[in-house]
Amino acid sequence: MNNQWNRLVYKGWAPVYDHFFNKGPFAKARKNVFQSLSFQKGQKVLFVGVGTGADLDYIPVEDLDITAIDYSPEMLERARQRFSHASITYNVMDAQQLELASDSFDYVIASLIVSVVPDSERAFAEMQRVVKPGGQIIIFDKFAKRGERLSIGKKLIRPVVGLLGTDIGVSFENLFKGQRNNLELLEDKDVIFRGMYRRILLRKNR
Repeated sequence: MNNQWNRLVYKGWAPVYDHFFNKGPFAKARKNVFQSLSFQKGQKVLFVGVGTGADLDYIPVEDLDITAIDYSPEMLERARQRFSHASITYNVMDAQQLELASDSFDYVIASLIVSVVPDSERAFAEMQRVVKPGGQIIIFDKFAKRGERLSIGKKLIRPVVGLLGTDIGVSFENLFKGQRNNLELLEDKDVIFRGMYRRILLRKNR
């Protein structure tokens, strides 16, 4: 995967994305991801890879200072149209190189983006950089099973799945290993499809 290919792929995904990833089990999973979070009025929230804005349905958008970024202009425009009533800052931006100040957000939310970017380690490091000390990172995504190597079958189909704009082989454990000194793991919970998709909550060390 690379940025140019992903932009092309998600231009195609944009009109139909919600039919696949914001219905049924995915809608229930998104609700589950956000239901235990206690946002305070005025907090600064960054959505990395906001897509069509599906996650915004589950938070009090009117009470928060929200910045939403995505590398796909078409996906971002869907979110903008969907929440035209809200004061949200939208920017076309690369999750691997956030043009945002360090230590500036109370929450960084990343749904189905870590497995999409070409360099997941770099994107994860950027999320850590921009969240405030004591702030939280919430990740909803698919990861390789804990402590297991990819099966031969998954290794074979991984390049094909990559053409659809996603990676089935990302290991959260490897990502976290590189940021262990900066982040505390608060929760790692299986959400749907027998643990393929997980809800991960982290806090940046003060």
